[in-house]
Amino acid sequence: MAAEAAEQFNIHEAKTQLSRILERVEHGEEVVISRAGRPIAKVVPLRTSVRRRGRGSLRGTLAMADDWDAPQVNEGIAEEFGL
Repeated sequence: MAAEAAEQFNIHEAKTQLSRILERVEHGEEVVISRAGRPIAKVVPLRTSVRRRGRGSLRGTLAMADDWDAPQVNEGIAEEFGL
C-alpha cells in the first residue's frame, strides 16, 4: 500500500502561504519545503493529546515497598533535601 505523496512547496511559496500551509497541516496533511527543487524540510502535524486509558491505568504495573511511607523513610528523604 503506497502512501500518498506530500505536497511540495519551494521556500518562497512557503513564506508567502505559511498560514494556508499550516492550516493544511492542522488537518493532517504533511508538507515538504524545498530549495531549488531539493526537499529540505517536512512539516507534519503534532500529536497534541496524550492517549491514556483512564484512572488506574498503571494498576499492577507499579510496585511499592511495604514501608514506603514509614517515618524512617520520610526522615531519610527530608535529610537528603536538607529539611
